[in-house]
Amino acid sequence: MEVSCKNCKAKFIIPDNKLPTGQMVSLKCPKCKSKIEIKTPIDEVASDTRGALEKSFDFVEAGVETALICEQDAGLRKKIHSVLRRMGYHITEVESAWDAMKYMRFRVFDLVVLDEDFEGSGPESNHVLQYLGHQPMNTRRNIFVVLLGNDFKTADNMTAFNRSVNLVVNLRNIDELEKVLKRSLIENEEFYRVLKGTLRKVGRA
Repeated sequence: MEVSCKNCKAKFIIPDNKLPTGQMVSLKCPKCKSKIEIKTPIDEVASDTRGALEKSFDFVEAGVETALICEQDAGLRKKIHSVLRRMGYHITEVESAWDAMKYMRFRVFDLVVLDEDFEGSGPESNHVLQYLGHQPMNTRRNIFVVLLGNDFKTADNMTAFNRSVNLVVNLRNIDELEKVLKRSLIENEEFYRVLKGTLRKVGRA
């Protein structure tokens, strides 16, 4: 949900899963401390407490890019987090496919970094990968998906195409993630620039 402060005009993004459903919520603007009132919608998914997410408000200032890390190995997760933090992303980490899909229901992440064996599922039954594959095209094209694994060559475009992701990175090359990711993001932006510009003009972006 996008929230605007009437006093200082600042805009923020609050994931819907952080808000109680069907209630009037009051909170302070992080910038000017003015009171902001929000009427939240009723959502049946929010009442499902399985794999419950943290309840604190998670402010993301408008314009800040968001990233979701789906990696259960603590060492790898730390390296990925460090890279994305240096790149300026607001980062969310999850330890289960259920939590990943619940977060993605309420927010379209700019970047998703996913281990193909996340939650021990294996590449053929990776629930997060399947969930991303079922997103509408106008949503999916705005999510840059990085798939990590042991059985492919880093930045191999054909493998990325076959796995329906934007970039593949072999775990042996995790220390090169920042360099490879930056290059691939630039290439992706150039590829979609004309298409996205046209879609914005016709109101379909």
